[in-house]
Amino acid sequence: MPEKDDPKQYEIRPDPVAETHNPDPSQNSSTNVDYEPHPEKSIKLDPGRQKIVDAITRLYSGSANEEDMSVYAEKAVYDDPWSYCDTRYKIAGQWYGIPKVMAKSQTLKTEVVSSEPDRIIFKLQQEYTPRVVHFSKPVNSLVTLSLDENDKVKYHKDMWNEKDYSHEGLGKVMKTLNGDHLTKVKTSYGNGQNGAIANGCFRLPSHRTVCEHMSKRQ
Repeated sequence: MPEKDDPKQYEIRPDPVAETHNPDPSQNSSTNVDYEPHPEKSIKLDPGRQKIVDAITRLYSGSANEEDMSVYAEKAVYDDPWSYCDTRYKIAGQWYGIPKVMAKSQTLKTEVVSSEPDRIIFKLQQEYTPRVVHFSKPVNSLVTLSLDENDKVKYHKDMWNEKDYSHEGLGKVMKTLNGDHLTKVKTSYGNGQNGAIANGCFRLPSHRTVCEHMSKRQ
């Protein structure tokens, strides 16, 4: 039996077509999704929830700090097609590691497409400039934040296309290795009152992998 506080129980698998389909067919991809944010259509959030989204976009932009990391529950999951981080400290390594591989990362625009008691779903357009190749490219994704009763993020899913991804077999093993072992980044994210330095996760992809990763995203 899974623990009551197990963040894996909070995973939400959104329907990308239902959440992002544009009435104008010309704006959709061949798979009938439109991951490009349209800020003018964004659902207005209350200040508390807007604060969560603002913190998450700052983390994507490489400005990680303890206050922004506090939007996550202590037991939380970050999940994308490349990595799976299953504690807040490992997630911290993901965000603190961005400046090591990106010369610049900035949020260009967002669009909140769903806000329910247990979730916030938004489109994100992030522009990345890798240190190794120094070209900039905006990439779109669909971000789902699953929330607990205290509005803490328990499960952070980042989808790059219309397909969700498996948590079984070799693929899950490789994602967990990316999250846990391939690269350890010392972060300044404190551990309780003693402010201990935490080991986090962040994959440092090769030049080729960075370029392929960016080109495959919406």
